[in-house]
Amino acid sequence: MAAPPQGIQLMLKSFYQYSLLALLLSMSVAIYAGNQPVADVAAQVQAADTQQTDDKATESAFVTWWRSLLALPILTDWNKQNNDDYQPSFSPQNKFNVTHYIIGIHPLHNPKRLFEIYGPIIDFINTNIPEAEFSLEASRNYEEFDKKLYSGHFDFAMPNPYQTVNSLKYGYRVFGKMADDEDFRGIILVRRDSGINSVTDLKGKAVSYPAETALAATMMPQYYLHTHGIDINRDIENRYVGSQESSIINVLRGHVAAAATWPVPWKLFSAENPRLAEQLEVKWQTEPLQNNGWVVRKDLPGEVADKFADLLLNLDQHEQGRELLARVPVSRFEAANDASYGPVQAFLATFNKTVRPIE
Repeated sequence: MAAPPQGIQLMLKSFYQYSLLALLLSMSVAIYAGNQPVADVAAQVQAADTQQTDDKATESAFVTWWRSLLALPILTDWNKQNNDDYQPSFSPQNKFNVTHYIIGIHPLHNPKRLFEIYGPIIDFINTNIPEAEFSLEASRNYEEFDKKLYSGHFDFAMPNPYQTVNSLKYGYRVFGKMADDEDFRGIILVRRDSGINSVTDLKGKAVSYPAETALAATMMPQYYLHTHGIDINRDIENRYVGSQESSIINVLRGHVAAAATWPVPWKLFSAENPRLAEQLEVKWQTEPLQNNGWVVRKDLPGEVADKFADLLLNLDQHEQGRELLARVPVSRFEAANDASYGPVQAFLATFNKTVRPIE
């Protein structure tokens, strides 16, 4: 017999926990009703929690009983689930008896910013595909995202082009991509007061990047340095700092001589922090490649995959969708397939051979 859907399981578990708590409360009131009013009991519990004394004998029997209840594993587990394990959810309504799908976006931003930007897009898809439920899942870093993607954890995902190419070996297919390929390039930032004028001025200094597997923000800048007189394995210190924002902040604060990123996070940072951005300049930029891809697991129902793709790839056709895209920012998502990433595969082969191994 098949297990109930995840939503039903959670509902039944919550009902069981509430019922147990109500039963325990009823028992405690029945046992101690003859001794003192419930209001007095609540006050006594609060006083007992704040009392700073070594005289445990003054603690009432009811306080001891109440603390015993709260220490029960099922209640402590319940409290942990409702506080420690909370993650943002982007579903406009509770959907029961539907299949749940997980959407992963590679760490373009920190998790909070990722939810702010892409959460409303998932909301829109949820609203327009009522027979399914979609939730956005952020990853703390590239390594965590890679593990989830390559294990098939995500049903739909937007990996960077390097991850997109790799995902084809793990049961995914490309159905779309970000447009605006002109923006998919590496940029290298320096402080305006740094005195750095040529690429070779970076010799003996540190450069920050989001992660080793970031294509536009790491590999493409490293290839640029390689082709302009820098041996990245010997001439500079490479610091992989975890996110696009961290890379920018590292050069802003003078922790590194230069920072690699790509235009999208740099535009967002500049818009939100114009006075800080004025202290930096884009010193060099690379040639562009194909932008981030959209992939889907091959074993998903074709109808669901097609509806998801249709909504996503037509966001630019209506006002609400254009507002959602402006938050990314990107002009549109467009149709693509596995063959669309041939140039990326060629770049990766060259990078792997001439700059540093990536696998």
